[in-house]
Amino acid sequence: MANLDEPTQENVEYMIEAIKTRLRMATGAAMQASHFSIERYEDIRELYDIVSGKNNFSISEVEALVSELGQLRNKA
Repeated sequence: MANLDEPTQENVEYMIEAIKTRLRMATGAAMQASHFSIERYEDIRELYDIVSGKNNFSISEVEALVSELGQLRNKA
């Protein structure tokens, strides 16, 4: 496992992929890890910690988390 205390692009990509897997995102392919900036590292880490610390999610929780993830994406 990566040392997530270090804000690297590789860690950002690891956390995004882990979040997508845990939330079983049907649209995960559209949410590529490369679309996230290291500048949002702390926010992504916080979301990762929330997702990895919980076993089950309600539909509304998944929607809220996916929405938050979308807000952290780089704007094109």
